Amino acid sequence: MSTTPLLMVSFSISFILSYVIALLAIAFYTLIERKFLGYLQLRKGPNKVILIGLPQPFADAIKLFAKEQTNPTPANISPYICAPILGLILALIL
Repeated sequence: MSTTPLLMVSFSISFILSYVIALLAIAFYTLIERKFLGYLQLRKGPNKVILIGLPQPFADAIKLFAKEQTNPTPANISPYICAPILGLILALIL
């Protein structure tokens, strides 16, 4: 029996888990940045939200995915859809 499929599954899980952890770290880094800027500018930032602002990155993600997507009618649809996906893939690869 070969252990190659087991290694591939293990590598895939490790790869996906590392990306999820990195994205969560970035989300909470933005929370810390917003808190700092809120304190610096003497205004209410995400530090006044429930549980000292911890749900704020999740609220931002929900708002981002719940936004209404509009398609400009004269636009070529394939570059319009593929450009953000390609940009995300390139940013994650780099």
